[in-house]
This record gives sequence, structure tokens and C-alpha cells, in this order.
Amino acid sequence: MTEALRKRVWARRLTLAAAVLSFGGIAAALLGAVGSGQGVWHFRTGFVILRYAFFATIAGGLIALAALLLVRRYGLHGLTRLNLVALIVSVVFVTYLGHQVRVSRQVPAIHDVSTNLDDVPSFYRLHVRQDNYADIPDLGRPPLARLTPRERWKAVHRMAYGDIRTISLPLSVSDTIDRAAALANERGWEVVTIDKVNGILEAVATSRFFRFKDNIVIRVRKGPEGEAVVDMRSLSRVGISDIGVNAKRIRAFLADMQEAKQG
Repeated sequence: MTEALRKRVWARRLTLAAAVLSFGGIAAALLGAVGSGQGVWHFRTGFVILRYAFFATIAGGLIALAALLLVRRYGLHGLTRLNLVALIVSVVFVTYLGHQVRVSRQVPAIHDVSTNLDDVPSFYRLHVRQDNYADIPDLGRPPLARLTPRERWKAVHRMAYGDIRTISLPLSVSDTIDRAAALANERGWEVVTIDKVNGILEAVATSRFFRFKDNIVIRVRKGPEGEAVVDMRSLSRVGISDIGVNAKRIRAFLADMQEAKQG
């Protein structure tokens, strides 16, 4: 076998390896997420699968890059597209997961977010998990470490999500609950409680792949000037960190409620 022929064979092998690792990594990630969502295995097992899928996809992208150099040099143009697709898949997937990891490091490892920390909205049909304040980080700060878990949660919450606050709307309590229910339905949340008399709406938001469920409560009270005073709480049922999902949800929801005010 000549040297040129040997390198062509290696170009084909590398192309196959790139495709298997890149596409296989995506398939494994989906399998890990869907399996967790369907209860086939624990979500932590799904995360382990996701981590290995991440590394496999990185390897696939690097191999695809090397294979591209070979197939172009030896005129194997039929393999160019496959390597390009494998490389693009790798870059997109790794960029997406890398962004998630970066966000997770920028937000505190808490999973319960509320607009009102001094009078936190209570759940009625839904529940607060028993270990809700079990693993609140102290951020390496002795003053935080000395606080009770609940007070430490409040302190960390204020530092990270100080912009999330109660809002007021020039609407009745009943109309505000109606607006909140409409927005919840638009988002595909499962609404489990609508109580216009007590100004309570409860709902469950479910993530797409892992099927993580977050409990949500919206509390509406009549203010001193007849306005609707709106508080919201979003809490993850499992996990220590929510990667900022609950805060993002509250910000977006209340922004839409504010648009109703302007409309």
C-alpha cells in the first residue's frame, strides 16, 4: 500500500470516527435527557451521560477538523460535507453546553426565587420540598455561614436577584389573576389553582427534555389605593442549583404582566 493510499484510508477512518462521535454524542445527550424525563433512570445519571456526550462531541469535532485537512489534500471531496456537518454539530452542541456551564457558575446554587423575601408567597395545592434550605451556599463568607439556612438563602438571593421585586398593576385582583392565567397557559404551564377570591394562581412548568418540574405561585393582593400588588415565587422540585431558570422565568413573566398594564 502506497503512502498516499494509506493516508486516504486514514482520511476515511477519521471521517467515520468524527461522524460517530459527533452524531453519537448528540444522540447520547438526547437519550440521557429523555431517559431521565421518562423516569428510566435518575436525573443525575442523565447528567453523567450528558457529560460524556459533551466530551465525545468535542473529540468528534477535533477529528472532523483533522479529517478535513486530509480529504482536501487528497481530493476526497465526497467526504468533505460529512466532516463539515460533524464539525458544525460539534461546535453548536459544545457552545450550547458551554454556555449553560458558564451561566451555572455565574448564579448562586439556589433553586427558590421570590419577589418578596420578607413575606414569601405560600403554596396551597403545591408544596415546598423538605430539603428546600438544606444546601444553601455560604459563598466562602463567614458572616453568611453563621446565618440559619433560611436567612442565608435570603442574603444570597438579595445579592444575586435584587432586581426581582413585587410589582403593582392598575387592575383588580380578579383581572390580574385572569391575565396571569392567560400568560401561564401561553407558556404551556400546567395551571393547578385559580382562586380569584384569595388572589392565588399556582402552576407547574416542565422543562423540555429532562422534564424537570418547577412549582410556581402568583399571589395578588389589593393595595392601599386599589391597585393589584403582585408577588411571584418559582421553585425547583429537584436539584441544588436551577442555573438561574427560576429568576429568568419570574423576570419574563412579570415583564409581560407589566405590558398588560401599559396596554
